[in-house]
Amino acid sequence: MFIARVVGEVVATIKHSDLASQKLLLVQPIEPDGTARGRLAIAVDVVDAGPGDRVLVADEGNTAAQVLRRPRGPVRTVIVGVIDAVETG
Repeated sequence: MFIARVVGEVVATIKHSDLASQKLLLVQPIEPDGTARGRLAIAVDVVDAGPGDRVLVADEGNTAAQVLRRPRGPVRTVIVGVIDAVETG
């Protein structure tokens, strides 16, 4: 899992059937202090996140399958929570 910021929405006119009713968001992995790190990713949104939100992202196929309540398939990256605050130390 990693922390990310939602930086955009992904619109696809044709999707795999498992993604037909799913909202896709573009996320930028960040450090706890908000500094960007790593590459952008596309994630399925199951928590109704929006642009600018800090989110918790699961990046593993089995976790995605459990969250979506489906057999393993074409989804690996899922937004599983909206973060209110991060405390370190």
